[in-house]
Amino acid sequence: MTHRPEIVDTQAEQQDLERLATELSQHGLRAELCVPSGKLPYLHVSNPEASVLSERVYAQADSFWYSWAQRIAGCDDVPAAAATLGRVLRTAGSGE
Repeated sequence: MTHRPEIVDTQAEQQDLERLATELSQHGLRAELCVPSGKLPYLHVSNPEASVLSERVYAQADSFWYSWAQRIAGCDDVPAAAATLGRVLRTAGSGE
């Protein structure tokens, strides 16, 4: 018997991540939605002033999460998630 990976419906997660991406642009950050086949979608978020400052952000169980499974904020509080990521990814002189 051949192993077939499950097809996972990630529409809700993608929509949450797209809303966060829009908000992150208001904080001067870049956010690219990545949808790997058979895996959870994520945002690759980076500071355009210092590309080494970047994070992968996932949406699952009604929350946004760092790649190491630390909760950022609820998906219903996109501004709080964007503000947190803005603080984490800012450069020393950006002053936000």
